[in-house]
Amino acid sequence: MILIIDDDIAVRTSLLLLLKGEGYDAADCMTPAEAIRFIKKDEPELIILDLNFSNDTSGKEGMEILGKIRQINAQIPIILITGWASIELAVQGMKAGANDFINKPWNNDHLLQSVKTMLDLRGKKAAHHTRKQLDKTYNFQHIIGEDAKMLEILETIGRVATTDASVLIMGESGTGKELIAEAIHQNSLRKSKPFVKVNLGGISTSLFESEMFGHVRGAFTDARFDRAGRFELANKGTIFLDEIGDLDGSSQVKLLRVLQDRTYEVLGNSRTKTVDVRVVCATNKNLNDMVNRSTFREDLLYRINLITIYLPALRDRPKDIPLLVNFFIDNLKEIYNRPRLSVAPAAIKWLQQLPLPGNIRQLKNLVERTILVSKNDELTAEDFRSQFELSPVKKGNMQLPGIGTLTLEEVEVEMIKRAMEYHKNKISKAAVSLGLTRSALYRRLDKYQIPYDEAED
Repeated sequence: MILIIDDDIAVRTSLLLLLKGEGYDAADCMTPAEAIRFIKKDEPELIILDLNFSNDTSGKEGMEILGKIRQINAQIPIILITGWASIELAVQGMKAGANDFINKPWNNDHLLQSVKTMLDLRGKKAAHHTRKQLDKTYNFQHIIGEDAKMLEILETIGRVATTDASVLIMGESGTGKELIAEAIHQNSLRKSKPFVKVNLGGISTSLFESEMFGHVRGAFTDARFDRAGRFELANKGTIFLDEIGDLDGSSQVKLLRVLQDRTYEVLGNSRTKTVDVRVVCATNKNLNDMVNRSTFREDLLYRINLITIYLPALRDRPKDIPLLVNFFIDNLKEIYNRPRLSVAPAAIKWLQQLPLPGNIRQLKNLVERTILVSKNDELTAEDFRSQFELSPVKKGNMQLPGIGTLTLEEVEVEMIKRAMEYHKNKISKAAVSLGLTRSALYRRLDKYQIPYDEAED
């Protein structure tokens, strides 16, 4: 049973006809009081809730009924329906426990997709399986790992893959976010359709619309041919938006529109196009922190993170390092025609002790470089050590991480942590060693959420 709560008879009638036409059992209520009585008597599977029940468009009544519903049942999925003018109110509703929000006037396909996604997610219960059991059910052949955290992530992927829920993948650089996105697609109902990868960090602001939505010939100086955008290429499939934390403010607004309404306009053409696409995003940045600093839109964050997956750093799953090393070795045996390659047990133990800030990407790079340089069929700890010591870029007495292993922000965070540890939390000394003032160091500690307990200076 789906319950529609709205004081507008036209809205209720339209939604009832739409839902019943798709085979759903649906009912409607006109007032908050009537809705609360209904929910207490007959628990609905999903609620579609308007936020305004009077000429006052503050949404106060809608927020009150949302709070009451959550007191009665914290598990019922709730979809808010709202106008563009009250998107900020919808975000408040998401914070208060709503699961999704749909704009008025709504797109029928988009609304039905959201309803189906919410009901599918509610019907899928968490379970605990071994890696072998998971592999029998899902296609995870490219994801290596048996760590408990990774098994939990694979469980989540398996549960949500067949829905159209938007997924946000968070984790440090090199942890395998793209592989997780591909696994979501390969285990979805869209697996026979396109999987389009977009590195948003590599698209300039001036080219964003052309890259994402396409352009027609003559739309700008160098537009000699019509070009399909990434969303059009991904239609009916999955679009993977990597490095979404690097998107500038104006591009965030343009992206939000297509994610909200599933509509866009090709550059140079005013005709609106619709798109049916599953959205998976990834970032190595703290988006909540960016929202607090007003560098990332809060409504965009709520649109992309219905399901959030946090990928652990490789240092937090050291038992998976042997599996990864052997996987790399098996692949590289064929590539470099060295069928007798193996890794000594002592070398595996040594690799497990490395910090590896570049995570899986850095480990793979180290293994491949060692194979290229060493003539031994059995790679030793010394073989790996010699290449590991050569991997940083050296300048005088200063060592810098290898290119591609860390972002500039991650380098700064790591240096601050090391300075604080070395100087035993003495802010003055740590600040001097970093070339900062005390206040500048305090700002960075707060910015990167680095815990500290200041010692006596």
